[in-house]
Amino acid sequence: MGYRWTDSLDLALDLIEEHPDVDPLKLHFTELMQWVIALENFDDDPKHCGERVLEAIQLAWISEAD
Repeated sequence: MGYRWTDSLDLALDLIEEHPDVDPLKLHFTELMQWVIALENFDDDPKHCGERVLEAIQLAWISEAD
């Protein structure tokens, strides 16, 4: 089973690997959502995504990138 929207840290780590030169603070949530959905290990319903979910992923990305 792949990642779900609630797997913020795992998703963030994969995004860091896929997009190492991206500043997550400059990323629009619509783009972030598309990037998460495109991850090979992602396996959840895109309809279950919301602003809070994307914010949690973004915050995990920021935390791990530091």
